[in-house]
Amino acid sequence: MIRPAPLLLVLFSLVNLMAAEPAPKPPVAPQRPHVDVWHGRSFSDPFHWLRQKGTKEVEDHLRAENAYTEAMTADQKPFAEALYKEMLGRIQQTDLSVPVRRGAYWYYSRTVEGMQYPIRCRRPATATRGYDGKAPEEVLLDQNELAKGKKFLSINATAVSDDDRRLLFSTDDTGFRQYRLFIKDLASGSIQGPLAERVTSVTWASDGRTVLYVTEDPVTKRSDTLWRLVPGSPAVKVHEEKDALFNIGIGRTKDRKLLELAIRSTDTWEARILEAERPGGAFRAVLPREKGHKYDIDHRDGLLYIRTNKGAKNFRMVTAPLADPSPRNWTSFLEHRSDVLLEGVELFKDFGVVTEKAAGLRRLRVLEFASGKWRDIAFPEPVYMAYGAGTPEYDTRQFRYGYQSMVTPSSIYAYDMERGDSVLLKRQAVLGGYDPANYVSERLWATARDGVKVPLSIVSRKGFRRDGKAPLWLYAYGSYGYGTPAAFSSNNLSLLDRGFAFAIAHVRGGDEMGEAWHDDGMLMKKQNTFLDFIDCAEHLLKEKWTSAERLVIEGGSAGGLLMGAVTNLRPDLFRAVHSAVPFMDVINTMMDASLPLTVQEYLEWGNPNEKAAFDFMLSYSPYDQLARKAYPAILVTSSYNDSQVMYWEPAKYVAKLRTLKTDGNPLLLKMKMEPAGHGGASGRYDALRDKAFEMAWMMSQVGITR
Repeated sequence: MIRPAPLLLVLFSLVNLMAAEPAPKPPVAPQRPHVDVWHGRSFSDPFHWLRQKGTKEVEDHLRAENAYTEAMTADQKPFAEALYKEMLGRIQQTDLSVPVRRGAYWYYSRTVEGMQYPIRCRRPATATRGYDGKAPEEVLLDQNELAKGKKFLSINATAVSDDDRRLLFSTDDTGFRQYRLFIKDLASGSIQGPLAERVTSVTWASDGRTVLYVTEDPVTKRSDTLWRLVPGSPAVKVHEEKDALFNIGIGRTKDRKLLELAIRSTDTWEARILEAERPGGAFRAVLPREKGHKYDIDHRDGLLYIRTNKGAKNFRMVTAPLADPSPRNWTSFLEHRSDVLLEGVELFKDFGVVTEKAAGLRRLRVLEFASGKWRDIAFPEPVYMAYGAGTPEYDTRQFRYGYQSMVTPSSIYAYDMERGDSVLLKRQAVLGGYDPANYVSERLWATARDGVKVPLSIVSRKGFRRDGKAPLWLYAYGSYGYGTPAAFSSNNLSLLDRGFAFAIAHVRGGDEMGEAWHDDGMLMKKQNTFLDFIDCAEHLLKEKWTSAERLVIEGGSAGGLLMGAVTNLRPDLFRAVHSAVPFMDVINTMMDASLPLTVQEYLEWGNPNEKAAFDFMLSYSPYDQLARKAYPAILVTSSYNDSQVMYWEPAKYVAKLRTLKTDGNPLLLKMKMEPAGHGGASGRYDALRDKAFEMAWMMSQVGITR
């Protein structure tokens, strides 16, 4: 073998360098003077101009960011495409949901291979006891037809009238959650509308003619006005909620006898009721609004079942006569327990199903009213997700529930409330030979720096070696009292089969450990959410699940704020970060009361018009706490039409971070400029492509590219 001389090697290297394409350069956002004065201090925000939505300059900058991301990820396209095909290959593309009985019909949805959206259908209930798949099918809504010519289509509310003849539905084709209301005549197929704009909830009265619906404020998007409508006549305003801290919603009780107007802020709830057969009447309050009192209601056999936190942090339940539900008439139904969160009770004619949460896991308990006998629905795994799966019939002994875990695909069961046994109706098909026996999920407990035990749910392939060398994907949310479930994801198999472990940190701010878990991660205790996440990551490193060089993290929306905060606090702890639709610009957003959601969020984050709250929020706001130092690789994704976290928050965050970061790690912004929402694309194939891109990028940061 002839070795080239050293001089020739140098010449070859120079030729290669000259022939190579120059590295893409990131967009540089212009900096323009803008100063706000808050609490006697001046705050400069040179990227404030990025809030000018619709201007050519803003849109050109965002497209430049997209072009840069495209160039920086060009070499990952084959991997992303392979992941897309791999994940798609696990999905039963032509499929049918489990039909559910409601009155004279069985309702279900089905998907067809190649079509982006589900088709909602029903079949008449025949003399046979169960669903008859040979009965004639009636298509209620074909979302694919409705979406023709559109880049985005979301369906929100749907409701069939009590006489089964009409369908209410609402659609948004912008991604900004601006839903328009329609009525479909199910006999003729004709569609009437839009009957109203910006509709957020809707229900029928029992006469099959009267519609009650709630609309939102056009600027703040607060659901604030209830209307009554008989098609063909003008809508009548029934209630307008003036308090900017409250949202309203309309619905029916389980037995269909009462209309319920739910009026809620973060810490105070109120319910107003009206007989469904007399929708022209006046709603009356079940209990007067009282600061700090949260309660909700259902109805059975002349009694109101009231779930209340009065003297009961984790809620208790009482019954009261419909005619006078004041506290003097309360009878205890379920007592308060300090270690169990009472989430609710689903009432049936002869049974009740209690949903509760303890030690981060949901439990279902069934009561037979006649005998007073209780039964627990048993679940086989140490970490799982269980929930009521929708049983619209009131007079039934069959209760539908869903069950899944990080290794068991989504499953729907019918539980016989009289006999106490469960029958599996359907389990999500995972094509390609998936065997749950090849994977294992566990519950871990990390000790936070203040001594609190924080649960983690984790899944990996059997045989996973805890030697600190494996990659790990850590996800968290931790806000609004929303507990992240340990759910199954067939997409995550693409991680696990490449040696990853996948973990969920159930940090404070959710409700996994009860109402106090939420309280301890909100307002002036919000820092616990961020520190819990860091302590969970440190625990995983200590136990040799991974290393800082192999740890990637992800969160979206308020979880995106979490990503920004922990990346500022401990940039050395993470290799790569995906922040999806992230709430990054806390101070600028919360100081602007005209923005959607802002004022109603004061009770979750704090009112920044109060200096103490302002100072505390400033101390963790990701945009404001960016500093000149090294950061991990960061991918930020968002939608131009997102109405929950405005596009400029991630855009400003990336623009500012580009001026400060001292490392050579990638910082990418991918902004959907076409119609899309807070949850991204509406079509299932489009959403899967986005997921494949994100996973390919994250895996590539730890050296996995195929």
